[in-house]
Amino acid sequence: MAAVTDVVAGLCVLVGAFFILAAAVGMLRMPDVYTRMHAATKSGTLGSGLMLVGVAVDAGSSAVVLRALAALAFLLATAPIAAHLLGRAAYISGVPTWSGTAFDALKGRYDQRHRRLASHVSEAADEARDGTDSQDGETAAR
Repeated sequence: MAAVTDVVAGLCVLVGAFFILAAAVGMLRMPDVYTRMHAATKSGTLGSGLMLVGVAVDAGSSAVVLRALAALAFLLATAPIAAHLLGRAAYISGVPTWSGTAFDALKGRYDQRHRRLASHVSEAADEARDGTDSQDGETAAR
């Protein structure tokens, strides 16, 4: 039984290391901040998670298993939120997208003045056309 857990733990650690390496290569090779962030978040989280699972499988102590699972839960809960916030901050501050980006879903939907995102493209277009703010109905020229 110990040989099986050693093999499973070793495979988890090796596959996790491969995904972390893929995240590092993605950070170096991707053309803009958004794709770099995607590579680091997805592959890095998966790789770190697999390494934590490998540690949990190999550990003989339930305290180590509990700590590894708690770290995995924390990682899975925080990494997507952090990536979203970093991406939003980059977009709001005007970091340009790669020239090969096919579609910008937020273009024309973010109001710099009020620092909010329109819920629909038509709402943003209506506000831009008539100069009103949909929350208070006042004109934007105040």
